[in-house]
Amino acid sequence: MTRKIRLLHIINSFASGGAEAMLSNLLLRSDPTRFEASVATLIDDMSVARPVLAAHIPVVAMGMRPGVPDPLGLLRLARHLRKLRPDVIHTWMDHSNLIGGLACLLSARSKPIWSIHHSRHVAGLTKRTTLMTVAACARLSGVIPWQIVFCSQHSRQLYRSHGFAAGKLIVIPNGFDTSSFHADPVARLRLRWQLGIDAASPLVGLVARYHPLKDHATFFQAAALLARQLPATRFLLCGSGVDCHNIELCRQIDALGIMNRCHLLGRRDDVAAIYPSLDLLVSSSISEAFPMAIGEAMSSQVPCVVTDVGDSAFMIGDTGLAVPPRDPEALAAACAKLLSISDADRAVIGQAARRRVCKLFDLTAIARRYERLYETVAASGPHNGHYIDASLDQFANPGMSPLWLNAAQ
Repeated sequence: MTRKIRLLHIINSFASGGAEAMLSNLLLRSDPTRFEASVATLIDDMSVARPVLAAHIPVVAMGMRPGVPDPLGLLRLARHLRKLRPDVIHTWMDHSNLIGGLACLLSARSKPIWSIHHSRHVAGLTKRTTLMTVAACARLSGVIPWQIVFCSQHSRQLYRSHGFAAGKLIVIPNGFDTSSFHADPVARLRLRWQLGIDAASPLVGLVARYHPLKDHATFFQAAALLARQLPATRFLLCGSGVDCHNIELCRQIDALGIMNRCHLLGRRDDVAAIYPSLDLLVSSSISEAFPMAIGEAMSSQVPCVVTDVGDSAFMIGDTGLAVPPRDPEALAAACAKLLSISDADRAVIGQAARRRVCKLFDLTAIARRYERLYETVAASGPHNGHYIDASLDQFANPGMSPLWLNAAQ
């Protein structure tokens, strides 16, 4: 019997976020007959770790603190690697890539895979320590990782321009659980009843944590314009920090005169029951890689209006509309266009959105691609440099960008 591959994931924390959600999805679909998976977090935040812990997947925290250099934490991680002796280490996001990579150098033998779930680092909004971390990873990218996985083609292009080792860069998009995220007429009516929203009122949603990169300000400006054109429209927002306790957020809404139209739900663990209530999902971000909210809404048969950042426009294809970032007039006009068509026509668009997710971003298929990568790296010799996923052939259709197919260029 072939020995299981010991696989260790290293991530900053289990705080709410796209990378954390994708890691959880992969862990819960890991083949236990082929992989012995565990997790090490740098920081102790376990906000969204419950499903992983409930599945009895080992999770160990290294006790580091955000933004504080911790050489002892690095040594603790290196000791953990020497004790565990994983065959493959998969690190998630910039800081874990650097710290996990250095720990690999100290402990030797394990083969690290880096992964990137960021896109453009916006000047003035990105911490200096993050920029320094990215620069350090660029210099070490030719030495430490066997492969570097990006969740978006846009991120791959950006990081390649920053000096990351070109021969190691591949793209595996985020995957979406279409069995959990789907249209649900009962959930649609239930949530609207709970919030006091009429069943016929247009409901526009934004599912994102409160952060400058998500650009809630532009969303609210567009909402105010849209409300003048379609007065029955209501707006539903959820995500960490998006609640009535956020004074800055409430001031923005109140100044635009739309407070009575907005429902601020804060962080929710039941977003699968929220998407079906929407007529439209908006992503107003100024920087994204491959947003989970867009794919989840599409899976729920909800058309999307997105800003043309990262791979957002590619994700929706012709099943939604893309507009420039920081342009509330264009955002409002796109929303009005999709809300002005008949319910039946909008349902057809939503059905096409779900089919696109099922064809290109099915979670089970994406998980299998990661597992093939782990097996290839585990069996490889010292830094053979290239990994080409034959399953990329499935994307060879006229709707795909040719760059997507060139994943090991």
